[in-house]
Amino acid sequence: MTDAGLDTAFDRATAVAQADDGSWTATCDTAWSAARGPNGGYLAAIVLRAIVAEVADPGRAPRSLTLHYLRPPADGDLAVDATVERTGRSMTSVSARVSQGGRLCVLALAALAADREGIVDYAARMPSVPPPGDVPAVAMGPGAPAIARQFEVRPAVGAPPFTGADEAVTGGWLRFAEPRPLDAAALAMYADAWLPAPFPRLTAPAGAPTIDLTVHFRAPAAAAAVPPDEPVLAIFRSTTSEGGFFEEDGELWSPEGVLLAQSRQLALLAA
Repeated sequence: MTDAGLDTAFDRATAVAQADDGSWTATCDTAWSAARGPNGGYLAAIVLRAIVAEVADPGRAPRSLTLHYLRPPADGDLAVDATVERTGRSMTSVSARVSQGGRLCVLALAALAADREGIVDYAARMPSVPPPGDVPAVAMGPGAPAIARQFEVRPAVGAPPFTGADEAVTGGWLRFAEPRPLDAAALAMYADAWLPAPFPRLTAPAGAPTIDLTVHFRAPAAAAAVPPDEPVLAIFRSTTSEGGFFEEDGELWSPEGVLLAQSRQLALLAA
């Protein structure tokens, strides 16, 4: 994690401090909230900071993070309890619980590991989209949620939201409004920072709170090499919405075409 010496709004809003062995404190900031509470990616970044600090091994980068959201915390103090469940020769497994006022809000599991020599390497290609310089940034209106002002968004994939499109796909170039280095905490945030994939299919806004979110971090070295002022390409798709729930698969690509992270979440699609 690359947070030493950084003082951006994101770093301040996701900072953790040690309270005791395995116990960390943080502050939930409503500047990173959507209509129904704190953004899931924002909470994921807080959890990941506590987990990485608990492991305290720079040689083991985050590889997987799964979170279940039980209830949205309010603005104010958070407690993050992190437990190292197992440390092996190359991988550490950690569980974490986020609570506020004694009420459990988030459950999480993470795997951190060093690089290993694989049997075979292969990779998909980044979809072809216009470069960020050819795509205008979206101006956030007064009705946009607070979190929308934390990012520079340049849509390049899918139909506009609420246009009754045939596909639930959306995406484009994404970065923080206040540039900072790209690390696992930032990727966890980006995995839930774009508008939900079903929104192009809808004709009016709706709530879409996250039930669970998994992020796979695929290329830590490539992510660290992305300049702070460059965006990532974020693409999100959904194939099924049934019974009030939808799934969403996400991809985060470097400008050079390296797949940095993949995500999957289950979320509500409620009026």
